[in-house]
Amino acid sequence: MQLDAVDVTMPDGRRVAARMSVSHGSDRGTLFWHHGTLRDGTPPRPVVAAAHRLGLRWVSVARPGHGRSTSRPGRTVASVARDVAAVADHLGVDRFAVVGHSAGAPHALACAALLPDRVLAAVAISAFAPRDTPGLDWYAQLDPAATLSLRAAEQGREHKLAFDRAHPTLRWLHSPTDLEALDQGWFPDEDTTGDAAVTARADDHVALVTPWGFDPGAARCPTLLLHGDGDTFVPATHARALGAAMPQAEKWVSPVDGHFSILRRCDAALEWLRRRL
Repeated sequence: MQLDAVDVTMPDGRRVAARMSVSHGSDRGTLFWHHGTLRDGTPPRPVVAAAHRLGLRWVSVARPGHGRSTSRPGRTVASVARDVAAVADHLGVDRFAVVGHSAGAPHALACAALLPDRVLAAVAISAFAPRDTPGLDWYAQLDPAATLSLRAAEQGREHKLAFDRAHPTLRWLHSPTDLEALDQGWFPDEDTTGDAAVTARADDHVALVTPWGFDPGAARCPTLLLHGDGDTFVPATHARALGAAMPQAEKWVSPVDGHFSILRRCDAALEWLRRRL
């Protein structure tokens, strides 16, 4: 099915919206992209360019509340696996890879762990570790605004919604390398203040700081953890903790990159992925 957009209706009536690249090179493999918070699902420009060069087809599934996907209060990180499987079934894609960035990275790992017969390989970029990871000081080195925001999410969805509505101008700080990367126009402009955005952000953050519903260590497919040592949105200690819990995973930690500039390493990361497809 050669489409650039599709909506899939789930058994509970929710709409799951997906976008995808054209069919070029799709015989070389399909990757499902898992976006960061408050993204409409379209992969950032470095991911699109790398996929095109390598002949990979990408499919992006917008999480509930993002893009055209229906909101789903109370969702967990694990919930995404069912949505991705439904879109893959709709498109006739049996086996695929998963790639995620930021809040999307744990969702990519959920698919790797919960869809073992379908996911061939996974790349998790700037990934959070579970809140209860042994030995990890989860908030250490985290941006102060991010710490306030995520601690509000620990107190539940309604508290988080109230917090975000009371602090509409709260902004996480960007490192110089991240500002330089964002100036490249890798992402479309995003609405961070509307009620739909507030709800989507709250649900993402609550899912991140509450039990994920799966064990990342259960993933058995080849996995790459890609992170920047200068990341203050998700400190690199998270990648190292994930790596300890996932013995099969490779870790690439760039000493010069932050949360967004790490995406310039996508060409090498997707080359790693293509070799495993």
